[in-house]
Amino acid sequence: MGAVPTTHMSRIKGEPTPGMSYNPNDSIYWDRNALNGELERAYEICHGCRLCFNLCPSFPALFNAIDGHDGDVRQLTPAENDWVIDTCYQCKLCYVKCPYTPDDKHEFQLDFPRLLMRANAIRRKENGIPLRETLLCRPEMLGSIAGLTPSIANWANKQPMMRKVMQATLGIHEQKILPEFYSETFEQWFAKQPTPAGATDKAVLFTTCFVNHNNPQVAKDAVEVFSKNNVALSCPKQNCCGMPAMEAGDMELAKKLARSNVESLYPHAKAGKKILAINPTCSYMLRKEYAELDGTPEAKVVSEATMDLSEYLFTLKQKGEFNREFKSSPGTVAYHVPCHLKAQNIGFRSRDMLRLIPGTTVKMVEQCSGHDGTWAMKKEFFPLSMLAGKKAFDEMTEVKADVMATDCPLAAIQFDQAIGVRPVHPIQVLAKAYREEK
Repeated sequence: MGAVPTTHMSRIKGEPTPGMSYNPNDSIYWDRNALNGELERAYEICHGCRLCFNLCPSFPALFNAIDGHDGDVRQLTPAENDWVIDTCYQCKLCYVKCPYTPDDKHEFQLDFPRLLMRANAIRRKENGIPLRETLLCRPEMLGSIAGLTPSIANWANKQPMMRKVMQATLGIHEQKILPEFYSETFEQWFAKQPTPAGATDKAVLFTTCFVNHNNPQVAKDAVEVFSKNNVALSCPKQNCCGMPAMEAGDMELAKKLARSNVESLYPHAKAGKKILAINPTCSYMLRKEYAELDGTPEAKVVSEATMDLSEYLFTLKQKGEFNREFKSSPGTVAYHVPCHLKAQNIGFRSRDMLRLIPGTTVKMVEQCSGHDGTWAMKKEFFPLSMLAGKKAFDEMTEVKADVMATDCPLAAIQFDQAIGVRPVHPIQVLAKAYREEK
């Protein structure tokens, strides 16, 4: 979107242009002129509304740029437009708050985060994907390489000189706490275990690549909790959900990853099993993006079968089948609600399940942590990420809780960065409550 004269220019309407598309499998999706018309339309709507002014850095960037051009969205420079795109970290909160979305059946059919994702994808297709983004959108590859010598990788990630080199060469901020690596993935551990107790026809576990390589204990605790609730989780072949690839603008890689997961998960979904994703970003991808990203009937079946861990446990509770034989209590829990869980509109099921533990008080923190995928790792956005998460950091600290929890393992790292405490997953709080207190 370059600056163009505004004389004799028609009014920008709120209704979708012929170039509206949020589906990367549509040919019009990749049309630059079609994109520009949709960006102008969206910017005009948002400029007149401003309901999302305080959600993320992208909206202040947009509104400041528009105000600097006397309210004319057509005058945004390419640099200004790029900054709006780059400061959108795909938290999806604006979609939750927006009254003009497809889910609201509004005639504007506005999906701001997916529009900016489209803009980034076209930009990357035109200009190529930078090395940093190429690496960060392949977390499984990084996990497999680092997992060969995890002690060395973890040591290197904490050495100031090594981190300065990493910042200079890859653009990863030198102060950003990075995930730990393990020599044994969850999948490798699980393959050695006997079949968990419980019914084998209820659900399968989508561990997510982060949990598999960087926090396998979460999945181990999930297996324990579900076994105690008569559900024997299996772990089908799987790979990255594809969100890092989509964020990087590599739609072809995202589609390839989605296709692989659909092929593996579809037989289970068709058989009536639920697909339980540990990471809210992954459950969001499977549930909200796969039907269009993969574009097959099988993907729709997988999407409809996907659930969050606590969401499934809540269904057991509703049927009177949830195991309440807890042996200890966490006390007061400060529970952070991840943005990608809010975007699924399923309620606060982790909070609801934690409340079932006798003697437990749950205080919710609904502010964004500011980590948002790989965004907080980047040298130019790390300071902004800490600013974006400040309200969440403050609220978590103010609770003065015995335990801090969040469903998002990356948000947990962000809290560790800011306040020196790494929250655990709610499923781990449940797992510990089932055990005798030591």
